[in-house]
Amino acid sequence: MGSPPPTARSGGSGILRLDVRIAAPDLRPFLGGNALPGVWSFAAAAPGPHVAVVALVHGNEIAGAVVLDRWLRAGLRPVRGRLSLVFANIDAYGRFDPEDPTASRFIDEDLNRLWDEETLEGGRRSCELRRARVLRPFFEGVDVLLDLHSMLWPSDPLMLVGRSARAADLALSLGIPPLVVADEGHASGQRLIDYTPFVAPDSDRAAILVEAGSHWEAATVATMEATGAALLRTLRAVDPADPILVPAPAELPMPQLAEVTRTVTAHSPGFAFVRPFRGGEVVPRRNTLLALDGEVEIRSPHDDCLLVMPSLRTMPGQTAVRLARFIG
Repeated sequence: MGSPPPTARSGGSGILRLDVRIAAPDLRPFLGGNALPGVWSFAAAAPGPHVAVVALVHGNEIAGAVVLDRWLRAGLRPVRGRLSLVFANIDAYGRFDPEDPTASRFIDEDLNRLWDEETLEGGRRSCELRRARVLRPFFEGVDVLLDLHSMLWPSDPLMLVGRSARAADLALSLGIPPLVVADEGHASGQRLIDYTPFVAPDSDRAAILVEAGSHWEAATVATMEATGAALLRTLRAVDPADPILVPAPAELPMPQLAEVTRTVTAHSPGFAFVRPFRGGEVVPRRNTLLALDGEVEIRSPHDDCLLVMPSLRTMPGQTAVRLARFIG
């Protein structure tokens, strides 16, 4: 999520702040990588897929870094194929300050809006584009990618899979989190999970993105770690009994697939919801007023409308909410 933070508490300087309830790990031992800066890659003797788990696409979403830091320190290794652990926007993470935790999402621009060929091969320059161009050849060798994210605004955890049926099937097979959302991404740019090698019709690769919960909460770290462990076990990339991984849950809720029917992009600086909706909330009736974008009314397009990650303070050009219906 990219909007300014809500008023949680105010410091003496009047700067809006949010509580950070987890510690940002010391990544200095891992910044060099063994494949690229910030990228650690380990091969097993037995053949298998190349699986990559990615953290810090947004430099202030530190929960994913907590998970990868723990796995690296514990010595997690694959038993087949290749396992790669990627710290993406390490420059932005280097600026993370728990006293101003939203400021280090990126340095110049959002690293998760750059993953189309025209942008990657064009003449524009920025800190994030430079990093994307370094990572691009590496990601082109990945078979299955899990991108770890967290959220600013209150929402139930969910998995985003773009429009790839392969990604949706994979996410549903994991069951953690149980809500899987097929969507079109953002008008402002293409995400890593939508990069062509992962979505091309003739490809057998897949990329999924978990939005694991609120930024800077221990429960979000736990959801990310459980999702990552489920992926590695499902793909048989690791020993399923490896004690480094959190235990598999004894029982999981039935997974649900929802398809986005409308992505609402804010067009006016006055975009506002009629009330503070929570992500995962279902609006029972069609044509319910949800928000005003200047003079334009935003209404639910169908009954049982799922609100996906509403951003309660949105700038023009940003995604305000995705509206979805359940499938099956």
